[in-house]
Amino acid sequence: MSHNTIAINQRMDQFDGHHRVWLFGYGSLIFKADFPFIERRPATITNWTRRFWQGSHDHRGTETAPGRVATLIAQAGAVTAGMAYLITPEVFAHLDHREKNGYLRLATDIRFEDGGSELGLVYIATEDNAAFLGEASERDIARQIARSHGPSGANRDYLIDLAHALRELGMEDAHVFEIERHLTEMRE
Repeated sequence: MSHNTIAINQRMDQFDGHHRVWLFGYGSLIFKADFPFIERRPATITNWTRRFWQGSHDHRGTETAPGRVATLIAQAGAVTAGMAYLITPEVFAHLDHREKNGYLRLATDIRFEDGGSELGLVYIATEDNAAFLGEASERDIARQIARSHGPSGANRDYLIDLAHALRELGMEDAHVFEIERHLTEMRE
């Protein structure tokens, strides 16, 4: 599958006719909501785990030196914490462009802290997209992040901002925090 997934996402019609849709964010969408939303709530999704296995050629790296950003990998029983946003379908055009580097809109059950849940959507970069980098050790991921920079800034800032946002929300993520630890050691 191509890097650019805008056209594929525009064909997703599961939420056509809906006036409002919940969007689950697990990476930069937690700390950078550059789109209008009606409501924002901490939430989780199940059977997915956050991993820095997606390449970023358009935001936190370049075509020749991609950065690494978060995606979700299927894992039975896993729970991923993030932020849910209630949005209108008009926001899809902006999000499809923002997430165009290999991310697809998928339907998912979003669970809120109060115990309620809603069917919503999430953008996930699956392993069949051209920008997928795959598994690596947290140390190797940190090395790549430390040297990557793109139009949206340093890849390091993305990781640090995500770790900070997760802590502020009281959310744990061993993978993110271990990469952050390695990044910190590289600076010292």
